[in-house]
Amino acid sequence: MVCNEHVPALDEDLKKTLGPATAKVLAEQLGLHTALDLLHHYPRRYAERGELTSLDGLADQLDEHVTVVAQVADARILTFNGGRGKRLEVTITDGSGRLQLVFFGAGVHKPHKELLPGRRAMFAGKVSLFNRKLQLAHPAYEPLGADAGESDAAAAFAGKLIPIYPACKQLESWKITKAVDAVLPRAGEAVDPLPPALREGRGLVPLHEALLKIHRPGTKADIEDARQRLKWDEAFVLQTALARRRHADSSLPAVARCPAPGGLLDSFDAELPFTLTEGQQTVSREIFDDLATEHPMHRLLQGEVGSGKTLVALRAMLAVVDSGGQAAMLAPTEVLAQQHHRSITEMMGELAEGGMLGGSEQGTKVVLLTGSMGAAARRQALLDLVTGEAGIVIGTHALIEDKVQFHDLGLVVVDEQHRFGVEQRDALRSKGKQPPHLLVMTATPIPRTVAMTVFGDLETSVLDQLPAGRSPIATHVVPAKDKPHFLTRAWERVREEVEAGHQAYVVCPRIGDDIDQADQRKKKPSPEDESEKRPPLAVLEIAEQLARGPLAGLSVEVLHGRMDPADKDDVMRRFAAGEVQVLVATTVIEVGVNVPNSTVMVIMDADRFGVSQLHQLRGRVGRGSAPGLCLLVSEMHEASPARARLAAVAATLDGFELSRIDLEQRREGDVLGQAQSGVRSSLRMLAVIEDEEVIAQAREEATRVVADDPELEGLPGLRGALEALLDAEREQYLEKG
Repeated sequence: MVCNEHVPALDEDLKKTLGPATAKVLAEQLGLHTALDLLHHYPRRYAERGELTSLDGLADQLDEHVTVVAQVADARILTFNGGRGKRLEVTITDGSGRLQLVFFGAGVHKPHKELLPGRRAMFAGKVSLFNRKLQLAHPAYEPLGADAGESDAAAAFAGKLIPIYPACKQLESWKITKAVDAVLPRAGEAVDPLPPALREGRGLVPLHEALLKIHRPGTKADIEDARQRLKWDEAFVLQTALARRRHADSSLPAVARCPAPGGLLDSFDAELPFTLTEGQQTVSREIFDDLATEHPMHRLLQGEVGSGKTLVALRAMLAVVDSGGQAAMLAPTEVLAQQHHRSITEMMGELAEGGMLGGSEQGTKVVLLTGSMGAAARRQALLDLVTGEAGIVIGTHALIEDKVQFHDLGLVVVDEQHRFGVEQRDALRSKGKQPPHLLVMTATPIPRTVAMTVFGDLETSVLDQLPAGRSPIATHVVPAKDKPHFLTRAWERVREEVEAGHQAYVVCPRIGDDIDQADQRKKKPSPEDESEKRPPLAVLEIAEQLARGPLAGLSVEVLHGRMDPADKDDVMRRFAAGEVQVLVATTVIEVGVNVPNSTVMVIMDADRFGVSQLHQLRGRVGRGSAPGLCLLVSEMHEASPARARLAAVAATLDGFELSRIDLEQRREGDVLGQAQSGVRSSLRMLAVIEDEEVIAQAREEATRVVADDPELEGLPGLRGALEALLDAEREQYLEKG
């Protein structure tokens, strides 16, 4: 193994090797600052000298910078503006498809001389749509092959697999190739993070060999060897970080919290008007077993929308209150915190009125704490927490503030974990005298691999049964452009449901107020916006159109995130009470809003939402005994990827299946988000859905390595890789527990 002294050479700024101009572009556009960063900037794919790359997949890369290898089919100069303007149109082909290149003005002469029919080159540019045809405008190009004369590129690439790098406008793929060539001789200095026994046992090539093979492969087998090795690095280093966190947590002391016989939990259970599902009973047992130990519980509770997670969490909170502790529930929005507070106090009845006239003797106080509360209510809530009068508190980020003190915090429940970073959940946990137990809930079903990657420091429980009495939800796509009468029928269905005594949601992607419109103007339009030539539909506009048109005479109200909190709460309260028949809202209703009487949801511009988000939204209907209906309205063309996404949502109610589809269609970064700081930037080769096996094996190996050597003293290479993954701040939270 190479000693640590060699590492600084690879950690040097790229300015020394590549010069300031190239180094600046690599740093600003691609986030690459050192030789080591550049060595880990892997090719996206490879073009073969003898074959052409695929042009038929470019429709999915609208508005992105791409590099293609193709052959010139024809080139012609056209004039416009009475002969004053010139345009060069070049058609290139690769056998799978054709693509048009356009050059304007004085820029037409050089490419006209060089891009002759039959000539092969690499072309790089931004894919755009003009007259319904894909094109690259003013692409950069690099001739290839024998017919490109004495071109350095042709000599360098002759007979090899051509690496195509993720690039940017200012630096094409072939220029990145030259930059990589400058640092590749130093690949041998990279410190290998894998323990030698693990590497040899799994037949993986050494790190320096993997780096050479991924950047300059001689054969396809070289690429496969390198990929396999580099995936293991990413999976193993990440799983080691998580294993160390689990190891550190398991050695922390915590107060065992057991429910008192005949206490608050027993009284609550006795009043329940239904029996728990088998899944709820199993998961509750897992949680109570964890709470009874003298080490902090760390559990992720995944459950389908409406599977009864809140009830399971509430029973855990009551058990902790029984044992003399307090429980805090952290929600991502005020609307959701208020909703939880309302539903928990309703579920508990007089048990939520401890110390109040008419409250149960065994009861406790359930308080709400949000940023927008009045000073007096806030002061009272803080007092109830510090004295221990309140056994349960539900709040937003306001709970994390320094001013908030607890009498004896025993359990933290975090709702919708994907909205909170690890640092935030730790800030709340640090408020306990000893580390409190932690229960994290999510209604976005997460495939097992993602859970192992993002929440690998947590044990996982899954609720996959819906409680008895829940109704199925029928979902249909409404193609508003191709079949406008379908949209007319959709509004008729809403009216029918309301006339039958039910309520409806209409969801829009945008608010439509002044701030919102200014934001829209500043935004670069997405390719889909370009083709639609209009901004996403807005709550304020749609509400007005519906109230005047198809839903005239019904009580229609709006709800969005920029409303005053008191107004938001008022609208939600009146909707829950049945006074508002149609609620036109943004995704502020995505999680936690529970109105069993609402049976229909119309999602406008449904193609602008992600798969998981649509599934979440749909879960707001069908929560009572009447069947639910969800209508996905879209103007996108039937053959578009967006419509395929909507068809997938309409075809299944299985959130786990949808989350896999979502992950396969989107880049993982969106899913990994901020839930595990650093994960997004560290996964370059690992695909969390495809590489299930590698992740599971890496988790086992990492757990074994950390159990034998928690400080990794015998593995300096692995320790170095961990430090690179977890900068000082993240290292702190790993130790903080």
